[in-house]
Amino acid sequence: MNHSLLTFFSNLLLLNSILSSCGSDSENTEDPAHPNVLLILTDDQSFMDLGCFGSPDLHTPNIDRLAENGIRLTQFYAGAPVCSPSRAALLTGKYNFNAGLFGNVAPPHIDPEGKSGLPSEEITMAEVFKEAGYRTALIGKWHLGHTPEKLPNGQGFDYFFGHQRGCIDNYSHFFYWSGPNTHDLYQNEEEIYRHGQFFGDLMKEELIDFVGTPNSDPFFVYWAINMPHYPYQGKEKWLSYYKDMDTPRKEYASFISTFDELIGEVYAYLEESGKLENTIIAFQTDHGHSTEERAYFGGGDNGPFNGAKFSMLEGGLRIPAIISYPKKLATGEVRHQWSNSVDWLPTLAELAGVKVNHAIDGKSMLPFLREPKNPSSHEIMHWGTGDPETEKYPWAVRKGDWKLLGNPRDPTGNLEFGENDNLYLVNLSQDSTESSNMANQHPEIVRELSSLQADWIKKIVENRKDSN
Repeated sequence: MNHSLLTFFSNLLLLNSILSSCGSDSENTEDPAHPNVLLILTDDQSFMDLGCFGSPDLHTPNIDRLAENGIRLTQFYAGAPVCSPSRAALLTGKYNFNAGLFGNVAPPHIDPEGKSGLPSEEITMAEVFKEAGYRTALIGKWHLGHTPEKLPNGQGFDYFFGHQRGCIDNYSHFFYWSGPNTHDLYQNEEEIYRHGQFFGDLMKEELIDFVGTPNSDPFFVYWAINMPHYPYQGKEKWLSYYKDMDTPRKEYASFISTFDELIGEVYAYLEESGKLENTIIAFQTDHGHSTEERAYFGGGDNGPFNGAKFSMLEGGLRIPAIISYPKKLATGEVRHQWSNSVDWLPTLAELAGVKVNHAIDGKSMLPFLREPKNPSSHEIMHWGTGDPETEKYPWAVRKGDWKLLGNPRDPTGNLEFGENDNLYLVNLSQDSTESSNMANQHPEIVRELSSLQADWIKKIVENRKDSN
């Protein structure tokens, strides 16, 4: 072979090597590692109680920044208007009745056998992401069961730091309720003691430690912040900031700004460590604010909506929600399509390139997140708490703009319901305050929505009997 021919083949091999190398780099660029996921859930917070959702008197610059770098959802619904069922819906992507959780989980001294709680056979978001190679953590409040298989480590979380029951004092970490007062702070299944240390600061430190641990695997963190759920224990600087407000708004507001500051510190860490760009952040609260005695009978502001925690009215179910992932989604935008916390599982999974291989009620929000002209992913939504085999359990069903409530209540006392209001029909496009019952004017819609709910409940009751 002559020298020129040898040179030609050598150059050809070199060019092929370069092109192959470029092709490999291009494929890596198009198929990056799975993004991290941080799912933030606050507790007993009203729809309007963030600056970015219209609050005129609350200081929430960090969550407002999250909204500026993401998309706000203005018709986003909790899975239920009470803690445990709402959390079950969020984590399973199923309406709480379909997930087998009908009401709040009883503490161990009331339910020593641990019969209540999210059934262990239900597949949680943590289990879905763990199967895809994620390291998973729950920081904060659990409230979904107390037996080992129903605790976080039995439901897909590699790591748990927080409290098992519905609420704690933020300094002693005791659950104060009827029966014996119980210390409630755990690291995985081990009871630990951090007496006198503010729980919010402990959560922040644990979260940063977990995400900052050198590891090539992406993280999925469910940060279940126990604020502004009573007892109202905002930091002194924020109580001073809101000193001119009346009680209970002052106490509630200081707790809001306290957790906003904690979120800001975690956000800053993600930014400084270079993790933020590849981290999806989703935010919502579990339902409307509390009007219970322990919450000074209020503190939250639902804006135009009636209802609160425990109510199927908009004030109990409609909640603030945000998703931020500038790498793939728009920033500083708003979506008005109606959606539900059951939708986070399919949405976050699709955005992260993770498969969901089982049946759920949730539907991906990505079609309308990416294209604002696309409609809601839902045609119908269902809600219910309590025993579905009784006549008096509270429920609601929505189809389009029509919403039918069964056995409605308003814990705020703003609306009063009479004997003829057991079926209460509203059109949300005409009256989002739900101030008038339109059932008599539209009996055909009442029949249609009642039938939809009855058919749904029939299947649930049949499945419940089969499982027993």
